[in-house]
Amino acid sequence: MLKGKTALVTGSTSGIGLGIARRLASQGANIVLNGFGDAEGPKAEIAALGAKVGYHGADMSKSADIADMMKFAAAEFGRVDILVNNAGIQHVAKVEDFPPEKWDAIIAINLTSAFHTSRLAIPAMREANWGRIINVASTHGLVASAGKSAYVASKHGIVGFTKALALETATTGVTCNAICPGWVLTPLVQKQIDDRAAREGITVEKARHDLLAEKEPSLQFTTPEELGDLAVFFCSPAGNNVRGVAWNMDGGWAAQ
Repeated sequence: MLKGKTALVTGSTSGIGLGIARRLASQGANIVLNGFGDAEGPKAEIAALGAKVGYHGADMSKSADIADMMKFAAAEFGRVDILVNNAGIQHVAKVEDFPPEKWDAIIAINLTSAFHTSRLAIPAMREANWGRIINVASTHGLVASAGKSAYVASKHGIVGFTKALALETATTGVTCNAICPGWVLTPLVQKQIDDRAAREGITVEKARHDLLAEKEPSLQFTTPEELGDLAVFFCSPAGNNVRGVAWNMDGGWAAQ
């Protein structure tokens, strides 16, 4: 379905981003990966699906790095047809204890980076009269949790940005939507589970259950593959008039 299209997925060397990249690649899209850590493994994994794959290690907190990444994608593949803004970081603390540098970094990576990638991708999308911008927000883009002020602010911001961009492109073949996952068992979340088990002196299985029970009525994690399938739907003809939505996959979290 996506043969000949190119998808750039930020924060895609592991977790949610890699899961989305896999699903887009399985539909024939070329993939530009981005992120820190090992890139060779993810590149080989995507290539094994038959996709052409590139990688750029842009620091998503730096606008110059982002501009260089977008130039790289255009040079390698012609243009970015599908932009998935997934890169994100987290820090937990009360507002009065929140390090200002952590606040700035979270807003820069979780929110501002999506502005920079989008502004650079849209002109070619408009010219082609086809494009998909998919912003990975969070259930925290719809509801809040204590101790996560910067993350919640950034994710509410990305949902608002999604709506504004959807309106600006409403009469074109370019769409913009947000995915709002609940708990996804990424390495970052597994670390939270392990830390909780150690802190409370309970088993990892009990810590996992308790984490889900606090927020997610289904008591099950959303998978990166499920999120990837939603991204594929947004890119399909069925998604042509889906514009400005914040689609939560959260096991009923936001329904409470």
